[in-house]
Amino acid sequence: MTHRLAVAAALLFAAATLGAAPARAVSEKDLLPVDQAYQLQVKSVSRERVEFTWTIAPGYYLYKHRFAVQPVDAAFKANPLQLPAGHKHHDEFFGDVETYRDTVTAVQTGATASDATRVQFKVKYQGCADIGVCYPPQTRMVTVAMSGSVADSGEAADDALAALTGNTPPTVGTGEVLPEDQAFHVEAIANSPAELLVRLTPAPGYYLYRDKTHLSLVDGDGVTLGTPRWPAGKPHRDEHFGDVVVYFDQVEIPVPLTRSNTAAQTLHLKVDFQGCLTDGICYPPMSRTLSLSLPAGAGVVGADLAANGEGHSNYLAFLTALALAFFGGLILNLMPCVLPVLSFKALGLAQGGESHAHAKKHALWYTLGVLASFAAIGGAVLALRSAGQALGWGFQLQQPSVVAVLTLLLFAIGLSLSGLWQFGAGLAGTGQSLTEKSGAAGDFFTGVLAVVVASPCTAPFMGSALGYAFTAPVVPALLVFLALGLGLALPFLLIGFVPALATRLPKPGAWMDTLKQWLAYPMYLTAVWLAWVFGKQRGMDALALLLIAAVVLALSLWWIERQRYVAGIGKKLLGWVLLAIAATTLVVALRIPGEASTAAATQGSEAYSAARLAALRAEGKPVFVDMTADWCITCKVNEKAVLHTDAFKQLLADTGTVYLVGDWTNQDAEISAFLDQYKAPGVPLYVVFPAGGGEGRKLPQLLSEKIMRDALTDAASKR
Repeated sequence: MTHRLAVAAALLFAAATLGAAPARAVSEKDLLPVDQAYQLQVKSVSRERVEFTWTIAPGYYLYKHRFAVQPVDAAFKANPLQLPAGHKHHDEFFGDVETYRDTVTAVQTGATASDATRVQFKVKYQGCADIGVCYPPQTRMVTVAMSGSVADSGEAADDALAALTGNTPPTVGTGEVLPEDQAFHVEAIANSPAELLVRLTPAPGYYLYRDKTHLSLVDGDGVTLGTPRWPAGKPHRDEHFGDVVVYFDQVEIPVPLTRSNTAAQTLHLKVDFQGCLTDGICYPPMSRTLSLSLPAGAGVVGADLAANGEGHSNYLAFLTALALAFFGGLILNLMPCVLPVLSFKALGLAQGGESHAHAKKHALWYTLGVLASFAAIGGAVLALRSAGQALGWGFQLQQPSVVAVLTLLLFAIGLSLSGLWQFGAGLAGTGQSLTEKSGAAGDFFTGVLAVVVASPCTAPFMGSALGYAFTAPVVPALLVFLALGLGLALPFLLIGFVPALATRLPKPGAWMDTLKQWLAYPMYLTAVWLAWVFGKQRGMDALALLLIAAVVLALSLWWIERQRYVAGIGKKLLGWVLLAIAATTLVVALRIPGEASTAAATQGSEAYSAARLAALRAEGKPVFVDMTADWCITCKVNEKAVLHTDAFKQLLADTGTVYLVGDWTNQDAEISAFLDQYKAPGVPLYVVFPAGGGEGRKLPQLLSEKIMRDALTDAASKR
């Protein structure tokens, strides 16, 4: 693989990074507090007219379309909110909008009940700073005296903030706002020499964000925190942060420790968190530092392998997960999403089969690429999980930027196999050393590519192994990921190190050029599938731009190859300009807002929600839950073979089973919580709930008509 493919891939990945990065030029610490940037005052001019006036700091603005005023009390019948014309503004987040600067007054007219002296309003607004940082949507509860007196909501906001510290009573009519130390209790103890236990208790009517809770040690001699084992939490649609997972009730978080010092000592644990009052104010990020007495303990060095405190049984679980991961990786070679890359690698081994040493070098570099990629994915998963993110196998394909770059990359490889451009050798005269270096890089890159395109597939044995890895401490979890990679790379290791197997490879000849061109078509088909996934994630406009980027990419690679041996850089530069245009087009495609993802619309199915599942179970109906994603090849195979057949539809009707489909193509906190509940590392996940109540039954990841018939018939019989 020459430097051309590496540079092209780097440009495309840079474009994806630009397209996916939030517009955030500075830290939020550089911003004014929101109530200083937008000072709100509320005035009751009469019993029929209330004015809401914002004084906006220089360098800040408010969006007209983000204003909303809603009376909470039935005593006030409101007319539509009156807003003045704003300044025309093209916004990178909302497109063509109107904004306000300096000051703006919104007028709410209506009729107040004769016996009402005060009315409570819920006020919503949102704004940004000129430096490119936007505040989340803001909500304020203000109470207005309707006798014509003035109620300053700046004072109301101050009262609410003061209530957080217990200095003054809260605004009349808003309900009591607790000080933060009463709203959120944080405790921690050393549960054992190898584990801490952190307890978070929100007051009734309050909740905490899981992904905004972080644990760290301020000090600790030879003690480090392992990966916290976060409880599942509850999916919640939050007006500030969108779909999140929150804790409404008390939760306990076990935190394993790795110790190189077994002596007793005092630890200081820092807990960062943020929470809100339900349908009320949100507190700013908070922090508590707790002092803990950690007892002495022998045998806790390397506690990562026994952080659950389960000794021998936990060690056996680790060994079992290693074995399952290894065999799962081995079987992964046969899954349809990996076959295009295997075909490509098989051709490379045939071309380089002139010596045993050469085959060993191919195998080692390919294996290194596979292992490095699995280590990177495992590290990313564990790091994000420790921060409270809900992730699963294939999570990277939930990012449209990754899907788009993979589409163009596989398309480029297909073009090379078709002969449009070459990456098999360096520029003329560069010498044998560059050719050898290119070969090693090519083998490593092929290993990386095999792992990336394998992510939509789940092979037998993988589910249990990854379920263990996604909840285990750091060291055993990473070893499970590496075992999975070793299984995937094993066939090529055997070919490289067992001469008898290497000699079975076909000898190089003229047939290889035909095979090379034929192998381009699996690459094209894979690229088409990924483009379809991208279209489902971002919509038809974004898909059209991605296809334009693919055409420009093909033109740039053709031109670069055409000018390979031409002297001078003038004409060669055009190819790189075209490549930059392709990358820019990709950035534009990624900037297009995504369309709302919906569950697969199959006849007889409903979209999954936790509320709908609970309602169906309360009615005593059998329920089949199907967690799927457009990028999940295993899911699509099951749908084609079993779930989208007439026989399955008839089975649903015969058993009275309700079919719920959850679409995890894009990140969805409610579906992630369901996956966590059943310890599933990703999709597919199939669960059948019996008619008469009881625990759900988790089905295998590879379905058959018999499996579904037995499961649904059994569930329906338990009425």
